[in-house]
Amino acid sequence: MKRLLYISVLCIILISCNDKSSSDKQIAGLLKQEIVQDLTENILPFWATHTPDPAGGFYGVVKFDGTPTPGADKGGILNSRLIWTFSSAFRVLGDEKYKVLADSAQRYFLDNFIDKEYGGTFTSVKADGTPSVTNKMVYQNAFAVYGLSEHYRATGNKESLDAAILVYNKLVEHAYDPVNGGYIESFTREWVMIEDNFPKTMNNNLHVLEALTNLYRVWPDKGLKAQLTRQIDIMSNKILNRETWHENLYLTMDFVNRRNIDSYGHDIEFSWLLVEAAEVLGDEKILEDTRYIAVNLARVQLEQGFNELGGMFYEKADGKMIENFEWWPQAESVVGYINAWQISGERKYLETAIRSWDFIKKYMIDREYGGWHRNVRADGSPVKNRAKADQWTCPYHNGRMGFEVITRIKD
Repeated sequence: MKRLLYISVLCIILISCNDKSSSDKQIAGLLKQEIVQDLTENILPFWATHTPDPAGGFYGVVKFDGTPTPGADKGGILNSRLIWTFSSAFRVLGDEKYKVLADSAQRYFLDNFIDKEYGGTFTSVKADGTPSVTNKMVYQNAFAVYGLSEHYRATGNKESLDAAILVYNKLVEHAYDPVNGGYIESFTREWVMIEDNFPKTMNNNLHVLEALTNLYRVWPDKGLKAQLTRQIDIMSNKILNRETWHENLYLTMDFVNRRNIDSYGHDIEFSWLLVEAAEVLGDEKILEDTRYIAVNLARVQLEQGFNELGGMFYEKADGKMIENFEWWPQAESVVGYINAWQISGERKYLETAIRSWDFIKKYMIDREYGGWHRNVRADGSPVKNRAKADQWTCPYHNGRMGFEVITRIKD
Protein backbone atom coordinates (compact mmCIF):
# COMPACT_ATOMS: atom_id res chain seq x y z
CA MET A 1 0.00 0.00 0.00
CA LYS A 2 2.85 2.39 0.84
CA ARG A 3 4.36 1.70 -2.58
CA LEU A 4 1.12 2.62 -4.35
CA LEU A 5 0.79 5.86 -2.39
CA TYR A 6 4.40 6.71 -3.21
CA ILE A 7 3.74 6.32 -6.91
CA SER A 8 0.75 8.66 -6.70
CA VAL A 9 2.91 11.34 -5.06
CA LEU A 10 5.60 10.83 -7.69
CA CYS A 11 2.99 11.33 -10.43
CA ILE A 12 2.08 14.70 -8.92
CA ILE A 13 5.75 15.72 -8.92
CA LEU A 14 6.19 14.64 -12.54
CA ILE A 15 3.09 16.53 -13.64
CA SER A 16 4.77 19.74 -12.45
CA CYS A 17 7.82 19.09 -14.65
CA ASN A 18 8.41 21.29 -17.69
CA ASP A 19 9.24 18.39 -20.06
CA LYS A 20 5.64 17.46 -20.77
CA SER A 21 6.12 14.50 -23.10
CA SER A 22 8.78 12.86 -20.95
CA SER A 23 6.86 13.26 -17.70
CA ASP A 24 3.58 12.10 -19.26
CA LYS A 25 5.28 8.92 -20.45
CA GLN A 26 6.68 8.27 -16.98
CA ILE A 27 3.32 8.97 -15.35
CA ALA A 28 1.53 6.61 -17.72
CA GLY A 29 4.11 3.91 -17.08
CA LEU A 30 3.65 4.18 -13.32
CA LEU A 31 -0.13 4.11 -13.71
CA LYS A 32 0.17 0.99 -15.84
CA GLN A 33 2.42 -0.67 -13.27
CA GLU A 34 -0.11 -0.24 -10.47
CA ILE A 35 -3.13 -1.25 -12.52
CA VAL A 36 -1.44 -4.39 -13.84
CA GLN A 37 -0.45 -5.30 -10.28
CA ASP A 38 -4.11 -5.12 -9.21
CA LEU A 39 -5.20 -7.08 -12.29
CA THR A 40 -2.74 -9.94 -11.82
CA GLU A 41 -2.60 -10.06 -8.02
CA ASN A 42 -6.18 -9.21 -7.07
CA ILE A 43 -8.90 -9.12 -9.74
CA LEU A 44 -8.09 -12.23 -11.76
CA PRO A 45 -7.04 -14.36 -8.75
CA PHE A 46 -10.29 -13.49 -6.93
CA TRP A 47 -12.43 -14.63 -9.85
CA ALA A 48 -10.30 -17.66 -10.60
CA THR A 49 -10.46 -18.77 -6.96
CA HIS A 50 -14.01 -18.02 -5.86
CA THR A 51 -16.27 -18.43 -8.89
CA PRO A 52 -15.64 -21.85 -10.55
CA ASP A 53 -18.39 -24.30 -9.60
CA PRO A 54 -17.14 -27.90 -9.11
CA ALA A 55 -20.53 -29.04 -10.44
CA GLY A 56 -19.89 -27.22 -13.72
CA GLY A 57 -19.49 -23.69 -14.96
CA PHE A 58 -19.38 -20.80 -12.49
CA TYR A 59 -21.48 -19.92 -9.48
CA GLY A 60 -24.36 -17.60 -10.20
CA VAL A 61 -23.86 -15.62 -7.01
CA VAL A 62 -20.77 -15.05 -4.87
CA LYS A 63 -21.26 -13.02 -1.71
CA PHE A 64 -19.30 -10.04 -0.47
CA ASP A 65 -16.76 -12.21 1.35
CA GLY A 66 -16.23 -14.63 -1.55
CA THR A 67 -18.66 -17.28 -0.28
CA PRO A 68 -20.62 -18.89 -3.15
CA THR A 69 -24.38 -19.48 -3.27
CA PRO A 70 -24.48 -22.97 -4.84
CA GLY A 71 -28.22 -23.01 -5.60
CA ALA A 72 -28.38 -19.64 -7.37
CA ASP A 73 -29.35 -19.35 -11.01
CA LYS A 74 -26.44 -18.76 -13.40
CA GLY A 75 -26.77 -15.66 -15.54
CA GLY A 76 -25.95 -15.58 -19.21
CA ILE A 77 -24.48 -12.09 -18.98
CA LEU A 78 -22.09 -13.13 -16.21
CA ASN A 79 -21.05 -16.31 -18.00
CA SER A 80 -20.53 -14.53 -21.34
CA ARG A 81 -18.38 -11.96 -19.62
CA LEU A 82 -16.36 -14.68 -17.88
CA ILE A 83 -15.62 -16.25 -21.26
CA TRP A 84 -14.44 -12.85 -22.44
CA THR A 85 -12.40 -12.08 -19.32
CA PHE A 86 -10.49 -15.34 -19.08
CA SER A 87 -9.98 -15.47 -22.85
CA SER A 88 -8.57 -11.93 -22.81
CA ALA A 89 -6.41 -12.79 -19.81
CA PHE A 90 -4.88 -15.70 -21.73
CA ARG A 91 -4.45 -13.63 -24.90
CA VAL A 92 -2.84 -10.66 -23.16
CA LEU A 93 -0.92 -12.33 -20.33
CA GLY A 94 -0.17 -15.70 -21.93
CA ASP A 95 -0.87 -17.64 -18.73
CA GLU A 96 -2.21 -21.14 -19.47
CA LYS A 97 -4.32 -21.24 -16.31
CA TYR A 98 -6.56 -18.59 -17.84
CA LYS A 99 -6.95 -20.64 -21.01
CA VAL A 100 -8.17 -23.54 -18.86
CA LEU A 101 -10.77 -21.27 -17.26
CA ALA A 102 -11.74 -19.73 -20.61
CA ASP A 103 -12.20 -23.17 -22.17
CA SER A 104 -14.30 -24.30 -19.21
CA ALA A 105 -16.48 -21.19 -19.43
CA GLN A 106 -16.90 -21.65 -23.20
CA ARG A 107 -17.83 -25.31 -22.90
CA TYR A 108 -20.40 -24.74 -20.18
CA PHE A 109 -21.93 -21.83 -22.08
CA LEU A 110 -22.28 -23.74 -25.35
CA ASP A 111 -23.75 -26.77 -23.60
CA ASN A 112 -26.22 -24.90 -21.39
CA PHE A 113 -26.97 -21.37 -22.60
CA ILE A 114 -27.44 -21.89 -26.33
CA ASP A 115 -31.07 -22.44 -27.32
CA LYS A 116 -30.79 -25.45 -29.62
CA GLU A 117 -34.41 -25.10 -30.79
CA TYR A 118 -34.90 -21.40 -31.53
CA GLY A 119 -31.34 -20.11 -31.62
CA GLY A 120 -29.75 -17.40 -29.56
CA THR A 121 -29.10 -17.75 -25.84
CA PHE A 122 -31.11 -18.09 -22.65
CA THR A 123 -31.06 -15.27 -20.12
CA SER A 124 -30.27 -17.66 -17.27
CA VAL A 125 -30.10 -21.31 -16.31
CA LYS A 126 -30.66 -23.05 -12.99
CA ALA A 127 -27.78 -24.24 -10.87
CA ASP A 128 -28.01 -27.65 -12.56
CA GLY A 129 -27.73 -26.09 -16.03
CA THR A 130 -31.37 -26.47 -17.14
CA PRO A 131 -33.07 -23.36 -18.61
CA SER A 132 -34.49 -20.89 -16.11
CA VAL A 133 -35.36 -17.64 -17.94
CA THR A 134 -35.74 -18.41 -21.63
CA ASN A 135 -36.61 -14.94 -22.97
CA LYS A 136 -34.19 -13.55 -25.51
CA MET A 137 -32.49 -10.54 -23.96
CA VAL A 138 -30.62 -8.87 -26.84
CA TYR A 139 -28.07 -7.39 -24.42
CA GLN A 140 -27.25 -10.91 -23.22
CA ASN A 141 -27.02 -12.26 -26.76
CA ALA A 142 -24.65 -9.42 -27.66
CA PHE A 143 -22.37 -10.48 -24.82
CA ALA A 144 -22.50 -14.04 -26.07
CA VAL A 145 -21.13 -12.80 -29.39
CA TYR A 146 -18.56 -10.69 -27.56
CA GLY A 147 -17.32 -13.49 -25.31
CA LEU A 148 -17.29 -16.26 -27.91
CA SER A 149 -15.53 -14.12 -30.52
CA GLU A 150 -12.89 -13.27 -27.92
CA HIS A 151 -12.45 -16.96 -27.11
CA TYR A 152 -11.79 -17.62 -30.79
CA ARG A 153 -9.45 -14.64 -30.96
CA ALA A 154 -7.45 -15.94 -27.99
CA THR A 155 -7.48 -19.69 -28.69
CA GLY A 156 -8.39 -20.22 -32.35
CA ASN A 157 -11.27 -22.48 -31.32
CA LYS A 158 -13.48 -22.55 -34.44
CA GLU A 159 -16.48 -23.83 -32.49
CA SER A 160 -16.59 -20.50 -30.63
CA LEU A 161 -16.49 -18.47 -33.84
CA ASP A 162 -19.23 -20.58 -35.42
CA ALA A 163 -21.43 -20.16 -32.34
CA ALA A 164 -20.80 -16.40 -32.26
CA ILE A 165 -21.81 -16.11 -35.92
CA LEU A 166 -25.01 -18.08 -35.34
CA VAL A 167 -26.05 -15.81 -32.46
CA TYR A 168 -25.12 -12.72 -34.49
CA ASN A 169 -27.28 -13.95 -37.39
CA LYS A 170 -30.23 -14.37 -35.04
CA LEU A 171 -29.80 -10.82 -33.78
CA VAL A 172 -29.74 -9.44 -37.31
CA GLU A 173 -32.72 -11.56 -38.30
CA HIS A 174 -34.95 -10.70 -35.34
CA ALA A 175 -33.62 -7.76 -33.32
CA TYR A 176 -32.27 -5.38 -35.96
CA ASP A 177 -34.73 -2.69 -37.07
CA PRO A 178 -34.36 -2.32 -40.86
CA VAL A 179 -36.60 0.76 -40.91
CA ASN A 180 -35.07 2.96 -38.19
CA GLY A 181 -31.81 1.16 -37.53
CA GLY A 182 -30.49 -0.05 -34.18
CA TYR A 183 -31.49 -3.08 -32.15
CA ILE A 184 -34.70 -3.79 -30.24
CA GLU A 185 -34.45 -4.68 -26.54
CA SER A 186 -36.15 -8.02 -25.82
CA PHE A 187 -38.05 -10.99 -27.22
CA THR A 188 -39.75 -14.17 -26.14
CA ARG A 189 -37.91 -17.45 -26.51
CA GLU A 190 -39.43 -17.80 -29.98
CA TRP A 191 -38.15 -14.34 -30.98
CA VAL A 192 -41.50 -12.54 -30.74
CA MET A 193 -40.91 -8.93 -29.76
CA ILE A 194 -41.95 -8.06 -26.21
CA GLU A 195 -43.90 -4.79 -26.23
CA ASP A 196 -42.33 -2.09 -24.10
CA ASN A 197 -42.54 1.67 -23.63
CA PHE A 198 -38.82 1.77 -24.40
CA PRO A 199 -38.26 -0.81 -27.15
CA LYS A 200 -34.74 0.51 -27.73
CA THR A 201 -32.19 1.53 -25.12
CA MET A 202 -28.75 3.06 -25.20
CA ASN A 203 -27.27 0.29 -23.09
CA ASN A 204 -28.52 -2.45 -25.37
CA ASN A 205 -27.28 -0.73 -28.51
CA LEU A 206 -23.94 0.22 -26.96
CA HIS A 207 -23.11 -3.40 -26.22
CA VAL A 208 -24.37 -4.59 -29.58
CA LEU A 209 -21.81 -2.16 -31.02
CA GLU A 210 -19.15 -3.72 -28.83
CA ALA A 211 -20.12 -7.23 -29.94
CA LEU A 212 -20.13 -6.33 -33.64
CA THR A 213 -16.69 -4.77 -33.23
CA ASN A 214 -15.14 -7.82 -31.62
CA LEU A 215 -16.71 -10.22 -34.10
CA TYR A 216 -15.50 -8.13 -37.04
CA ARG A 217 -11.94 -8.34 -35.71
CA VAL A 218 -11.94 -12.08 -36.34
CA TRP A 219 -14.58 -12.45 -39.08
CA PRO A 220 -14.39 -9.61 -41.66
CA ASP A 221 -17.69 -10.44 -43.31
CA LYS A 222 -19.19 -7.85 -45.70
CA GLY A 223 -22.62 -8.00 -44.12
CA LEU A 224 -21.13 -7.60 -40.66
CA LYS A 225 -19.11 -4.62 -41.88
CA ALA A 226 -22.33 -2.97 -43.05
CA GLN A 227 -23.99 -3.68 -39.69
CA LEU A 228 -21.04 -2.26 -37.78
CA THR A 229 -20.98 0.86 -39.97
CA ARG A 230 -24.70 1.44 -39.40
CA GLN A 231 -24.40 0.85 -35.66
CA ILE A 232 -21.60 3.40 -35.34
CA ASP A 233 -23.86 5.89 -37.15
CA ILE A 234 -26.86 5.10 -34.92
CA MET A 235 -24.83 5.51 -31.74
CA SER A 236 -23.15 8.69 -33.00
CA ASN A 237 -26.19 10.45 -34.46
CA LYS A 238 -29.39 8.96 -33.02
CA ILE A 239 -28.49 7.94 -29.48
CA LEU A 240 -25.83 10.56 -28.71
CA ASN A 241 -27.06 14.10 -28.07
CA ARG A 242 -24.29 16.30 -29.45
CA GLU A 243 -25.69 19.37 -27.75
CA THR A 244 -25.41 17.99 -24.21
CA TRP A 245 -22.71 15.36 -24.92
CA HIS A 246 -24.74 12.70 -23.16
CA GLU A 247 -26.42 9.64 -24.61
CA ASN A 248 -30.19 9.29 -24.64
CA LEU A 249 -31.04 6.19 -22.62
CA TYR A 250 -34.66 5.08 -23.09
CA LEU A 251 -35.99 5.34 -26.61
CA THR A 252 -38.91 4.69 -28.92
CA MET A 253 -38.52 2.72 -32.14
CA ASP A 254 -37.63 5.95 -33.97
CA PHE A 255 -35.20 7.08 -31.24
CA VAL A 256 -37.31 9.65 -29.41
CA ASN A 257 -35.85 10.02 -25.91
CA ARG A 258 -38.35 9.31 -23.10
CA ARG A 259 -36.26 9.90 -19.95
CA ASN A 260 -34.14 12.78 -18.70
CA ILE A 261 -31.06 10.88 -17.49
CA ASP A 262 -27.34 11.56 -17.76
CA SER A 263 -25.36 8.35 -17.28
CA TYR A 264 -21.75 9.39 -16.75
CA GLY A 265 -20.30 5.89 -16.64
CA HIS A 266 -22.00 4.84 -19.86
CA ASP A 267 -20.98 8.07 -21.57
CA ILE A 268 -17.28 7.65 -20.76
CA GLU A 269 -17.44 3.96 -21.67
CA PHE A 270 -19.10 4.84 -24.96
CA SER A 271 -16.39 7.42 -25.68
CA TRP A 272 -13.65 4.83 -26.12
CA LEU A 273 -15.77 1.90 -27.37
CA LEU A 274 -16.92 4.10 -30.26
CA VAL A 275 -13.35 4.92 -31.25
CA GLU A 276 -12.41 1.25 -30.96
CA ALA A 277 -15.27 0.33 -33.30
CA ALA A 278 -14.11 2.88 -35.88
CA GLU A 279 -10.51 1.68 -35.62
CA VAL A 280 -11.57 -1.92 -36.24
CA LEU A 281 -13.84 -0.82 -39.10
CA GLY A 282 -10.92 1.00 -40.74
CA ASP A 283 -12.75 4.03 -42.14
CA GLU A 284 -10.61 7.14 -41.57
CA LYS A 285 -13.46 9.65 -41.95
CA ILE A 286 -15.59 7.80 -39.39
CA LEU A 287 -12.58 7.43 -37.11
CA GLU A 288 -11.95 11.18 -37.17
CA ASP A 289 -15.54 11.87 -36.13
CA THR A 290 -15.46 9.28 -33.33
CA ARG A 291 -12.29 10.83 -31.92
CA TYR A 292 -13.98 14.23 -31.89
CA ILE A 293 -16.94 12.69 -30.09
CA ALA A 294 -14.70 10.90 -27.57
CA VAL A 295 -12.88 14.02 -26.46
CA ASN A 296 -16.10 16.00 -26.09
CA LEU A 297 -17.68 13.21 -24.05
CA ALA A 298 -14.61 13.06 -21.83
CA ARG A 299 -14.66 16.83 -21.36
CA VAL A 300 -18.31 17.00 -20.32
CA GLN A 301 -18.18 14.00 -17.98
CA LEU A 302 -15.13 15.56 -16.33
CA GLU A 303 -17.06 18.80 -15.82
CA GLN A 304 -20.24 17.17 -14.51
CA GLY A 305 -19.72 13.61 -13.33
CA PHE A 306 -17.21 13.58 -10.45
CA ASN A 307 -17.36 14.36 -6.74
CA GLU A 308 -14.66 15.84 -4.55
CA LEU A 309 -13.25 12.39 -3.70
CA GLY A 310 -12.51 11.75 -7.37
CA GLY A 311 -15.23 9.16 -7.95
CA MET A 312 -17.51 9.14 -10.98
CA PHE A 313 -21.20 9.24 -10.15
CA TYR A 314 -23.49 6.61 -11.63
CA GLU A 315 -26.06 8.96 -13.12
CA LYS A 316 -28.30 11.99 -12.72
CA ALA A 317 -32.00 11.26 -13.26
CA ASP A 318 -34.56 14.06 -13.66
CA GLY A 319 -32.08 16.52 -12.18
CA LYS A 320 -31.28 14.42 -9.10
CA MET A 321 -27.81 12.92 -8.69
CA ILE A 322 -27.55 9.30 -7.56
CA GLU A 323 -24.84 9.81 -4.97
CA ASN A 324 -23.16 6.44 -4.85
CA PHE A 325 -20.34 4.90 -6.78
CA GLU A 326 -20.63 1.66 -8.74
CA TRP A 327 -17.39 -0.18 -9.43
CA TRP A 328 -17.73 -0.15 -13.21
CA PRO A 329 -17.87 3.62 -13.99
CA GLN A 330 -14.59 4.01 -12.10
CA ALA A 331 -12.90 1.41 -14.31
CA GLU A 332 -14.38 2.88 -17.48
CA SER A 333 -13.25 6.34 -16.40
CA VAL A 334 -9.61 5.21 -16.35
CA VAL A 335 -9.83 3.81 -19.88
CA GLY A 336 -11.93 6.67 -21.24
CA TYR A 337 -9.56 9.33 -19.99
CA ILE A 338 -6.46 7.51 -21.16
CA ASN A 339 -8.16 7.34 -24.55
CA ALA A 340 -8.98 11.07 -24.51
CA TRP A 341 -5.39 11.87 -23.51
CA GLN A 342 -3.99 9.70 -26.30
CA ILE A 343 -6.25 11.40 -28.87
CA SER A 344 -5.88 15.01 -27.72
CA GLY A 345 -2.53 15.10 -25.95
CA GLU A 346 -4.16 17.16 -23.20
CA ARG A 347 -2.58 16.40 -19.86
CA LYS A 348 -5.79 17.06 -17.89
CA TYR A 349 -7.20 13.78 -19.22
CA LEU A 350 -4.18 11.80 -18.05
CA GLU A 351 -4.50 13.53 -14.68
CA THR A 352 -8.16 12.50 -14.55
CA ALA A 353 -7.25 8.88 -15.24
CA ILE A 354 -4.79 9.06 -12.34
CA ARG A 355 -7.41 10.59 -10.02
CA SER A 356 -9.88 7.87 -10.99
CA TRP A 357 -7.28 5.22 -10.24
CA ASP A 358 -6.48 6.87 -6.91
CA PHE A 359 -10.19 6.72 -6.02
CA ILE A 360 -10.24 3.03 -6.93
CA LYS A 361 -7.18 2.33 -4.78
CA LYS A 362 -8.59 4.15 -1.78
CA TYR A 363 -12.20 3.08 -1.91
CA MET A 364 -13.06 0.37 -4.48
CA ILE A 365 -10.41 -2.32 -3.91
CA ASP A 366 -11.46 -4.72 -1.16
CA ARG A 367 -8.25 -5.33 0.77
CA GLU A 368 -9.97 -7.69 3.21
CA TYR A 369 -11.67 -10.24 0.97
CA GLY A 370 -10.20 -9.47 -2.45
CA GLY A 371 -11.69 -8.16 -5.66
CA TRP A 372 -13.48 -4.82 -5.72
CA HIS A 373 -16.45 -3.55 -3.76
CA ARG A 374 -19.52 -3.35 -5.95
CA ASN A 375 -20.69 -0.06 -4.43
CA VAL A 376 -19.34 2.62 -2.15
CA ARG A 377 -21.29 5.47 -0.63
CA ALA A 378 -20.73 9.15 -1.31
CA ASP A 379 -18.31 9.31 1.65
CA GLY A 380 -16.27 6.41 0.26
CA SER A 381 -17.47 3.75 2.72
CA PRO A 382 -18.24 0.35 1.12
CA VAL A 383 -21.72 -1.14 0.89
CA LYS A 384 -21.05 -4.60 2.29
CA ASN A 385 -24.30 -6.39 1.49
CA ARG A 386 -23.84 -6.46 -2.30
CA ALA A 387 -22.71 -9.60 -4.08
CA LYS A 388 -19.27 -9.70 -5.66
CA ALA A 389 -20.63 -11.87 -8.48
CA ASP A 390 -24.11 -12.10 -9.96
CA GLN A 391 -25.83 -11.58 -13.31
CA TRP A 392 -24.65 -7.97 -13.47
CA THR A 393 -21.47 -8.00 -11.39
CA CYS A 394 -18.40 -9.40 -13.05
CA PRO A 395 -14.68 -8.86 -13.81
CA TYR A 396 -15.37 -7.52 -17.28
CA HIS A 397 -15.09 -3.77 -16.57
CA ASN A 398 -12.17 -3.73 -14.16
CA GLY A 399 -10.43 -6.65 -15.87
CA ARG A 400 -10.79 -4.89 -19.20
CA MET A 401 -9.32 -1.75 -17.69
CA GLY A 402 -6.17 -3.74 -16.99
CA PHE A 403 -6.03 -5.30 -20.44
CA GLU A 404 -6.57 -1.91 -22.10
CA VAL A 405 -3.81 -0.29 -20.08
CA ILE A 406 -1.41 -3.08 -21.01
CA THR A 407 -2.30 -2.66 -24.67
CA ARG A 408 -2.39 1.13 -24.80
CA ILE A 409 0.61 2.10 -22.68
CA LYS A 410 3.83 0.74 -24.12
CA ASP A 411 6.94 0.30 -22.00
